[in-house]
Amino acid sequence: MSAVRRAGCVLPAAFLLLAAAAPAHATGYRYWSFWERSSGRWTYATQGPSTARPGDGAVEGFRFAVSADSADASRPRGAADFGTICAGKPAASGTKRVAVVLDFGTPADAPSGETPPARRTACARIPADATAADALAAVAPPLRYDTNALLCAIAGYPQKGCGEQVSGSAGKKAPAEEKKSGSDSGPSLGLPVGAGVVAVLAGAAVWQYRRRRDDSA
Repeated sequence: MSAVRRAGCVLPAAFLLLAAAAPAHATGYRYWSFWERSSGRWTYATQGPSTARPGDGAVEGFRFAVSADSADASRPRGAADFGTICAGKPAASGTKRVAVVLDFGTPADAPSGETPPARRTACARIPADATAADALAAVAPPLRYDTNALLCAIAGYPQKGCGEQVSGSAGKKAPAEEKKSGSDSGPSLGLPVGAGVVAVLAGAAVWQYRRRRDDSA
């Protein structure tokens, strides 16, 4: 299948065509979005997690929700302080620590028959040159991908489905405080296809991290 590259992302062309043809009454798509935290604010990522290389002390967020586009995307909820999340993990030569915030969303956004796990955080200790994808693989297995290397599930959630279109009768808008505000800037592409859409965690990135981890063991 052909693919379209945008801002470090690789998205199947069929996904873009489906989005472009979506009826006006459609609520959006059910997917994981990728966020970065800076100065106490969440920002919709400008590149995919397989290319983003956070530094030691970074805070990365992943949120599962139904969104019409990047401007409509819901931010990760809850505390997101690096000092708290990575307390007890001092810096170590050749590695870095990345705080990971996992927000599995609300029951209204969950696929039929599934219940979202509770929000949680984790501190990933990864090689100094590792990506945000490596950090996620280290703290939230199992990850599930489709045949086009789109990330479909984090920590096994959801058990099925992958970026599916949701009709206007399904899903529910998150409270306004969960949505992006003007100070939480990010790409507004009109479709859920910005770099923040976690459709680009290629299996190769995870494999590279596991190889480095095995070599250092």
